[in-house]
Amino acid sequence: MLVSRPLDYLPIWAIFGLTVAVVLFAIEAGYRIGKARRLHYADELDAPVAAIVAASLGLLGLIVAFTFSLAASRFDARRQMVVEEANAVGTTYLRTGLLPDGHSEKIRKLLAEYVEARLEVVQTGDVDLVLRRSNELHRQLWKEAEAVGRMHPNSIVVGLFIQALNETIDVHSKRVLVGLRSRLPNVLWVILYLITVATMFGVGYHEGLSKSRRSLVIIVLVFVFSAIITLVTDLDRPQEGFFTVSQQTMVDLRSMIDSLPSSASPK
Repeated sequence: MLVSRPLDYLPIWAIFGLTVAVVLFAIEAGYRIGKARRLHYADELDAPVAAIVAASLGLLGLIVAFTFSLAASRFDARRQMVVEEANAVGTTYLRTGLLPDGHSEKIRKLLAEYVEARLEVVQTGDVDLVLRRSNELHRQLWKEAEAVGRMHPNSIVVGLFIQALNETIDVHSKRVLVGLRSRLPNVLWVILYLITVATMFGVGYHEGLSKSRRSLVIIVLVFVFSAIITLVTDLDRPQEGFFTVSQQTMVDLRSMIDSLPSSASPK
């Protein structure tokens, strides 16, 4: 099943709004406190504060870049797993046509259902239901493979088919792990937002302490940073958002299956 994060209960557009609100609040709080400190502690210099704020912004940029790199690498891994699964299922389907004694027809029908189930999860978003259906099809396919293997224990063709089917099941497990359960850890999100709040508080504090007017450039900083956080969130959610993994290889596999006969036996 899909590993949930606290932020998963919010749509992606709400993440953007929440981040904007958090960052603006931190800057405003820092500004007010910095302004109050300037009135009561006139000897506090803004130069050391500016150096600390610059260092904090650099650290924040490093954390954001690290988080984005993790999310992007996971997105690429999910895309690669779709290709690997399509290749594994396609190889199994083709080798099924070489099985003796007319075993290929039922197995090919099960494989066709399996491809439909894998595409259904993208269309419906019901991950748990599709995973249960996939596991049930795995059991049925392996049951058929066991029957063929017992009848032809010395057949090289049967051995190649079982090898391909085993690879299909293994790739499915890896795709579930990479696509659904390999998410950015909660502690990374907590650290990212804590450093963000602290850094933006420092930006506002320095602005209030240095007697400068509130700059419109702050708004640019807020929206750019919030957009980057939203992009990372999008990459980390495999089933929604603007960046979704293309299922074209699975669609092509379904077209290939539809173009081939379900049985290799002559008519």
